[in-house]
Amino acid sequence: MTQETKSARRREWLRWLPGIGISLVALFVVFRLVRWEGLSTAFTTIQWEYIWLSGLFTVAFLLVRAAAWRTLMENKPSFKDTFFVVNEGYLLNNLFPLRAGEIGRAVIMGQQTGWGPFHVLSTIVIERVFDMLMAAGMLLATLPLVLGAVSWGLPVAIITLIVMGGGLVVMFLMARNRDFVERLAARLGERWPFVKTRVVPQVEKMLDGLSALSNPRQFLTALGLIMLCWFIAVFQYYVVMIPIAPGSPLWYGAFIVTVLALGVAIPSAPAALGVFEASIVGAMAILGFDNATALAIGISLHFMQFVITGIFGIIGLVIQRRSLGSLFSETRLQKEAQ
Repeated sequence: MTQETKSARRREWLRWLPGIGISLVALFVVFRLVRWEGLSTAFTTIQWEYIWLSGLFTVAFLLVRAAAWRTLMENKPSFKDTFFVVNEGYLLNNLFPLRAGEIGRAVIMGQQTGWGPFHVLSTIVIERVFDMLMAAGMLLATLPLVLGAVSWGLPVAIITLIVMGGGLVVMFLMARNRDFVERLAARLGERWPFVKTRVVPQVEKMLDGLSALSNPRQFLTALGLIMLCWFIAVFQYYVVMIPIAPGSPLWYGAFIVTVLALGVAIPSAPAALGVFEASIVGAMAILGFDNATALAIGISLHFMQFVITGIFGIIGLVIQRRSLGSLFSETRLQKEAQ
């Protein structure tokens, strides 16, 4: 192994460490809050048919998510290909650090469509901006119903709305004023050769991916499908509360899924290990649920989602005759090239 390779691996480990550290802290906190005996008892009281019902909502979520992403790609890939690539992305996120799934999706779909990863990655960025806008909107909608117990959430929601809304406006303006952006990039390229050789070609590909924003029909269709994804996710988490707290309002599910979305956005170990469970426990504790019950539900839902996305992701890899190791290697190379 050369010194350069050793240095590259050392840098890679250093990038992984913060996320792993955050996950370990989250796991330590949640298991300090719950006694093993209480957790064991909570697992015995779970009505598993509701966990499997949540699993059906998970499958529905994945189907609609694929439809939304396909819309942002102007319906060029087939729905089948898009669905399996979405799940391959989740599979990568579940097994490897540094959000490898997003780059992995761009690599696979870029190869399948011939667009290249940067073109596809820009559609994923739009998708994530929509997600964060929905998360901030739901947090603002549910905060008044949580009796002011989470005063920290209001500024978080407002800042997220401003930043993500501003980002969406910038991307919309870039899509609508493509000639201006390309001329600006070309002028910068004349001044700095690095910009001309490395940045300008990627700007053109990124603008191709933003084209959906300049088409009102595609924009509204994608936004509507992302909204539907979030409403499905609300039921995905709400149904598991039906047997333990009959009569719970639907906004409980909205609050939990919002806190979870913001929580797993924090850098963490693969599969958001620890952060996922801590977010569920924190949200349900605010709503008055027992910590042990919340943790048992969090672990059960996390495992169920891991299995579902893993099965579909592996099926996708088999269909494409691609190995997980080679996909991760391609993803890592693409990330280093950015």
